[in-house]
Amino acid sequence: MSMGLGFLGAGNMGEAMIRGVLAAKLYPPKRIAVFDAATGRGESLRERYGVAVVPSAGELLKACDTVVIAVKPQVLDVALHGIPKAAARGKTFVSVVAGARVERFTRTLGEGARVVRTMPNTPAQVGMGSTGIWFPPDVDEAIRKKVRALFSSFGAVAEVPREELLDVVTALSGSGPAYAFLFLEALADGAVRAGMGRQEATLLAASTLEGAARMVRLTGKHPAELKDMVMSPGGTTAAGVAALERGSFRATVMEAVMSAWHRCRELSG
Repeated sequence: MSMGLGFLGAGNMGEAMIRGVLAAKLYPPKRIAVFDAATGRGESLRERYGVAVVPSAGELLKACDTVVIAVKPQVLDVALHGIPKAAARGKTFVSVVAGARVERFTRTLGEGARVVRTMPNTPAQVGMGSTGIWFPPDVDEAIRKKVRALFSSFGAVAEVPREELLDVVTALSGSGPAYAFLFLEALADGAVRAGMGRQEATLLAASTLEGAARMVRLTGKHPAELKDMVMSPGGTTAAGVAALERGSFRATVMEAVMSAWHRCRELSG
């Protein structure tokens, strides 16, 4: 009997997905299996989450119909060569590997394997993930529905019409939490500089960013319109925004996304 969901590699992203799936009760722990080449990693996940651990990629395929491939791009080829083509036939592989094209998977796994490419992010572990998905044309609706349910269980999902747009998703929401953490830290540092305690500053900075993001999603208003609602003429917010503009804040953020995009394309080969 299939255990349902497997993870080939379970680093930070894989663990975030496991935690999110379990929190959403999409799969029980006994129907999630993990194979990770790092010594002790599988046992650590079994102790924390109660998931099953298998000794090889081949055993993972025997146990699961759907396998999330969550390894580093640099070791992807080694991981794929550990999967026999016969075992891959008829299975669904869900890639979360940055920059790895679907053709790279099918070349090694064989035409009988069904491959879906995705890019989630680490807030999945608190049920607030953001995932971009690209379905090749030959993936049927039953598989699409299953994959959508998997990623919707721990956050928002956006489907893109072309595979190359997954590189943009990687640069935006895949890398985006790091940009947000950096901004959050800077906000708190500014408050500490003005005399506030570190704990209170971090709490208020985090809740402010979370609340602002939720306003964009729930109101459907453009961020610029919401910004103008806060900016009174000649007020404190206007002074703060002017300081950000002097530091080329928006241009720097856009350049960060573009730099991450270029790097993702380099990884794609």
